[in-house]
Amino acid sequence: MTKNLLSRAAVFAAGLLLSTVALANEGGNLQQSGTDLNDKASLQRGAALFVNYCGGCHSLKYVRYARIAEDLGLSEDDVQAHLNFTGGKIGDHVISAMPPELATAAFGKAPPDLSLVGRVRGSDWIYTYLKSFYLDESRPVGWNNTLFVNASMPNPLWELQGVQQPVYGKKTASGDLPVDGFTISQPGRQDAKQFDRTVRDITAFLEYAGEPVALKRQGVGVWAILFLVFFSLMAWLLKHEYWRDVH
Repeated sequence: MTKNLLSRAAVFAAGLLLSTVALANEGGNLQQSGTDLNDKASLQRGAALFVNYCGGCHSLKYVRYARIAEDLGLSEDDVQAHLNFTGGKIGDHVISAMPPELATAAFGKAPPDLSLVGRVRGSDWIYTYLKSFYLDESRPVGWNNTLFVNASMPNPLWELQGVQQPVYGKKTASGDLPVDGFTISQPGRQDAKQFDRTVRDITAFLEYAGEPVALKRQGVGVWAILFLVFFSLMAWLLKHEYWRDVH
């Protein structure tokens, strides 16, 4: 038994170490997203932002337009008019507007589906990633990212955020120049506070897309707890009735 406990502890420690190393390789510290899945207005804005700035390349193949309409309090007509740019039906999955072969020709490989990115990466990772793009002439697309280093993706939100230039720190022993911060060389259409909300809304929508049932889980949980309380009361009353004549 002791060996099993030690073995499990070793496996857990190894997994924690690998997770820490992976995070360090992808740029380090994460910013808190502050998403709220109960804020339907944020989810609605995030859905619109996603299809306009991300949906041209990325799909949500495990989410249907009809489910978005139901969960986010939108009519099917609104979804078809403002969130569906591929001509699909309301019951179809959310696919990207760019055909896979065209995406492969443009980027070297088809952009990944983002249905589960909220569950795999977490909301803080998405939030930080979308805010961490900067100009880098050495990259094929002209952009780099401090969280996901050498990502083969341009900044989709640069018009809103503005153009970020890196502020480099001291050269490391290996000769690398770490990026310590950013400076805006070309202002975008939004100020910092507005852009934070934009990124938070997109992050919230992707978090929802990764697990749509999360919106209903709390409501179901409340009813489940009320049922258990009622059942416990009835069970106690029944026991009291059966045993009241037993001394």
